[in-house]
Amino acid sequence: MTSFAPGGTERQMIELVRRLDRGRWTVEIASFLRRGPLFDSVAALAPIKVFPVASFLRPGTARQMWSFAQWCRAKRAAVVHTTEVSANIFGLPGAALGGVPVRIGNRREINPDKTHTTIATQRAAYMCAHRIIANSSAAAERLRAEGVPARKVSVVRNGLDVDRFSRVPRRTPLRRVVVVANLRREKGHDVLVDAAPQVLRRFPDARFDIVGDGPEMDPLLRRAHERGVAPAFTFFGHRDDVVERLAAGDIFVLPSRSEASPNALLEAMAAGLPAIASAVGGIPELIEDNRTGFLVPSGNARVLAERISQLMADSSRGARIGEAARRDVASRFSFDRMVAGFEQVYLDELARRGVIGARQPQWAAS
Repeated sequence: MTSFAPGGTERQMIELVRRLDRGRWTVEIASFLRRGPLFDSVAALAPIKVFPVASFLRPGTARQMWSFAQWCRAKRAAVVHTTEVSANIFGLPGAALGGVPVRIGNRREINPDKTHTTIATQRAAYMCAHRIIANSSAAAERLRAEGVPARKVSVVRNGLDVDRFSRVPRRTPLRRVVVVANLRREKGHDVLVDAAPQVLRRFPDARFDIVGDGPEMDPLLRRAHERGVAPAFTFFGHRDDVVERLAAGDIFVLPSRSEASPNALLEAMAAGLPAIASAVGGIPELIEDNRTGFLVPSGNARVLAERISQLMADSSRGARIGEAARRDVASRFSFDRMVAGFEQVYLDELARRGVIGARQPQWAAS
């Protein structure tokens, strides 16, 4: 199930729904909510059934899970694929109750903000899954560290439409840094704010565009004022024109403390931006240091400032890195490759359980 929020996970799953071969798969969607920024676009792709659950602590949750199980049974769903932590906790046991022969969970984060209770509950739900698909080797390793058997873990990397991100010739000199990420502590925006004074001392015309919203907005605004760098920062909040925001930038920065496989980084690389990102989680799987981008230690404002300054001082190097990044993303992270990876997991599990040949495979994205 999904809330249809404008996040990377939801967008990846929307493209999966859009691109699955309708000659092979009948696609239906289950959701917790009847609303959300992406709800209408999803409803245009496949029927949506809503099972309203606001909190797992409310007594109606068990009733909704039973309804979901009955829905799966009525639809004769052959595969249920859950998309994120809440969906895993609800949908995998519900699909098991409904007798769904193939149950696929997802893992698209490293859990920087999850409580021990949430992690334990999701781990219990994974016991109802036949396979859990991680979007990076780092996320897969985290699954194994939590006790999920290696035989149940597969990796299907994120995809994107590179053609959406037009290659814009970079202005010289490079002065505009852009970050696209939800304003949460694990994204490390505070590290960039701390790095800004060092950059501005050398390049007073440097500017920093922060695209995204979240609970850290007010603390970051205060921090920028305390560091004396507020005039150089623009906080855009949530934006739907990410492609345009990237095109307006010169350097992309993602100073995260934790990541699995950040789609924003792939999008920046597809746009031909030289990227600087923390060497955490699955980021080193996306960037080859000094060739398709730059890796820096997480939380180190001094090193981050040095890397930004080096790019601002050498525009030609930034252009070479951006071009290499765009080519690499185009070759390794297409949506077609991602969808083929998911389909292969579905087919493998259907064959393993003797479903293929007995009836037409169906799919419910939950």
